[in-house]
This record gives sequence, C-alpha cells and structure tokens, in this order.
Amino acid sequence: MPKFAEEQSNRTPDAIALTDPQKSLTWEQVDEILNRAANIILKSDLGSKRRIAVFAENASETALAHLGALFGGASSVPVNFHLTAEEASYILKDSESQILFLDDKTADRGILAAQEAGVELIIGWNCEAYTQIINWEEWLATGSPDPSPDEVTPLPNLLYTSGTTGLPKGTELPPTMFAGGSTMTEHIKGLSKSGFAEFGTHLVVGPMYHTGPLSGMRLLTLGIPSVILGRFDAESTLAAIQQHGTESAVMVPTHFVRMLALPEETKKKYDISSMKFAAHTGAKCPVDVMRAMIEWWGPVFRDAYGASEVGTVCAITSEEWINHPGSVGRSIPPFAAFVLDNDLNELPPNTEGRLFFRDSTGRGIVYPNDAEKTASANPEPGLFTLGEIGYMNKDGYVFITDRFSDMVVSGGVNLYPAEAEQLLIDHPEVADVGCIGVPNDDLGEELKALIISNDSESHPNTEEISNWLKDRLSHYKCPRSYEIVSTLNRNTMGKINKRKLRDSYLNGDLT
Repeated sequence: MPKFAEEQSNRTPDAIALTDPQKSLTWEQVDEILNRAANIILKSDLGSKRRIAVFAENASETALAHLGALFGGASSVPVNFHLTAEEASYILKDSESQILFLDDKTADRGILAAQEAGVELIIGWNCEAYTQIINWEEWLATGSPDPSPDEVTPLPNLLYTSGTTGLPKGTELPPTMFAGGSTMTEHIKGLSKSGFAEFGTHLVVGPMYHTGPLSGMRLLTLGIPSVILGRFDAESTLAAIQQHGTESAVMVPTHFVRMLALPEETKKKYDISSMKFAAHTGAKCPVDVMRAMIEWWGPVFRDAYGASEVGTVCAITSEEWINHPGSVGRSIPPFAAFVLDNDLNELPPNTEGRLFFRDSTGRGIVYPNDAEKTASANPEPGLFTLGEIGYMNKDGYVFITDRFSDMVVSGGVNLYPAEAEQLLIDHPEVADVGCIGVPNDDLGEELKALIISNDSESHPNTEEISNWLKDRLSHYKCPRSYEIVSTLNRNTMGKINKRKLRDSYLNGDLT
C-alpha cells in the first residue's frame, strides 16, 4: 500500500487519490510520482534557501510539484499565475528559487521570468512546443521510485504578499499553518491535528497560490483524497461535490455569492449533503450571504479570519455565528485579540478601535528579506495588526467594521492601491491618482481609480488608460473602474487619507 495511505485502512493502491478536470490518479501513481520528484529535488543544488517555485494554474501536477518539494526538503514558492513576466521574475529573484515549474498557460511569461532571474531549470506540463522547458514526465523518469527518506526536514512555503510600497514581500507559511516537525513523520502527525483531518475527500476550489487551498492540498499526505478544480465556476463546484462526495473545502465569500446567485432549479439539481466542513476565509462575509449559506448547506461553516503572514487568528463556527451574526469569532491560541486606540491603549468592550493581536510565542509577523517591514508590522514584540478597525463584545467575539490600512480585499484577494497608483501616475494624461476600495455585490469590494486630468478642459479616455495599465500590471491588480474627479483631498503634507477619500467619493463630494 502506498506510504501516503498506509495508515488509512479504507484506502487501497488502486483507489483514486487525486482528481482534476483532466485526469484521476490512484494512490499508487501518486506515491510513485512523489517519490521520483522528491528524490530528484533532494539531490538538486538549490542553494542555502533550498527553494523552488510553482507558476501554474490548478492541476494535479501543480499539487504534486509542491508536495514533491516538501518531501524533497525544499521550500516551494507559489507564484500567482496572473502575474506578468516582470512581476514573476521579481519573486524568483527575491526568493532565490532554483527550479521553476509551470504549465502551458504560464509558459511564455515563465520563460521570460526565469531568464531574467537566472533560473536555468524549467519543468512544465503540456508544454511540448517549448524547447526551453523540460517535460514533466521526462523529468520524473530520471528520479528513483524508491521511498524518499523520512529524515528530511520539511521546510515551509514562502508566500508573497504586496504592501503599501507596491513591492511583494516574502513571508514563510507560519507554524500555525505549516505543522512543522523535524522529520516527515513528525510533519504528517502535525498535519493530522488539522480541523480538516477528520473528514473525507477534500475539494480544492481556490487557486493554490493562496494559503487556504495550498494548505488543503497537503491533506493528501494523510491519505485524504483531493479533488482539484480549475478556475472557479459555481455550477461546476456543486457538480463536483455531488460527483465525488467531497466533505471539506476552503472558500471565500465570492464563491458563496456566485453559488447563491444560481437559479433555484440549478441549485436543486445537485446533492451537496456530503459537505461536512467548509472553512471560509479571505474576507469578512456579508451577514445575509452567510445566513443564506447556512440555511442551504447547514451549519458546516467555520469562519477563519487571519492572513498569510500569521495564519488564522480568529475563528467562529456556524452555531456560534447564529448567536453572534457578523462576527469573525474569538481569537485562538497562540493569539489574543485587543482593540486599541492610536496610542495602543486597550479600549473597553463594544468600543470601536484598531484591532490588534498578540502572539504568545513572540513571533508576530515576519518578512524574512525585509527587517524594516517586519519591525513596522510589530509595534511591540509579538503585537501586530492586519489593518482592521472593529470592536469586541464582552464575550470576546470580534466584529470588523472598517479598515485603516490601504489594502482592498476583492473576491478574497488582497490588493494594494500603491501598485496601480505608481504606474498610473506615469500616464501622460494623469495629473494625480488615488485608488480606493468601493462596494461590489459580487466581490465584496472592487478597486476604483480616481483620476485628476492633466488637462482641465477635457477628460482623458478611461478605457484607454485601463488598457494601458493592463499592459504593465497583472489584470487582477488593476482597478475595475475609473472616474475623473476634481480633487483627492490631499492634506498640507501632500498625503491622502484613503478612508476619508473613500467616504468623500461615496458621498459624492469629489466632483
């Protein structure tokens, strides 16, 4: 029996372990692929950081490349498959990745990124037309199918998140999400304590460059089958739940909104009763949306509030949420929640202020390649904020009411206005620009660009500006809408208060 399933008495070598829209693999096949990949990676010269990068859309190979790195004693770096060649190259260089895995959708950009970053070994699937890329199957054939050694020390993923400067910052998957361990046996035992471990087939809905889907993918090492979907489609997700009897998943509010928007007759076509545990993350879920999902799927949800840098800091079950609608839950160890004023003094219950967390381990937020940003993220050792404003009731339940950071969460994706602003200001027709988050029924928020024209007599063509930016920045980071305004309300120091700017825009005060 395959080593990944040997403790699962109901698993057999020829049972299906991993499924994506194109193929299904048995436990025996998965075991052999991971052994070969791990043994090759173990022998590869990956430098002191021992990093490889995966720049590909969701597929079985994407998951197996990450897992092969894990068993091969390497740290895998998930690269957002929407990124431009220039953006991907920055991550490859900053992470010091020595191998790049990609697919046919990212091949053109990946080759350019690898060349710019000096990455010589590129491995891909469905990339037969590219002579620069080594075929995935041919690469695997060079590795030994013998079990990879248990003594390998598992290394955490390096995740990249942008910031107020617009430059991505690498942060290691925190201990609360990674499971640690000095050997693979210890690591797998740590994973077995995950809230997902007690359930059956796991459904990977979101892209695996996000923390939740990336972590869910590792459940395969516990002998839990996985079904990996491609780009999200509401009806296809319901069909997959019914077809494979999936029991757990990680989802974001936009997934809920789009499934709820399906016609009633479509929703009734599918049996979703197998779902027993759905972790919701990425953004605060609107009250009416969460209530509708609980009424439809039952009390199977767990809201996990946190960030890639630290993992989950608050959690709430469906049963708790019904009694505290709108809450993101109570803090969970090793974190404790506090609502503080601007001088970091604690505020009483039900008083709105800045939401902070204290990490009892003293770790807080860590950016390995940026000591300055690490220091700014932790005003005191272990004390950090995710940029939210809120309050906490007397029972310790946290409610988020606003955000004091510039970050915009759109469809569960963190967007930083600085990335678009720094490029838009170079457009010849733009005199000044500020990007803000505004309400969007589907995505929760969308990024909107407020532009002051260089010519007071005529307005620039916003569609042309939009296309100009999309040639220079990943489309998902670009504003979804543009508007010409007369002022951005800069203060005497030339700075923009984004909260006030957003309020002024929504009140119609910028014309």
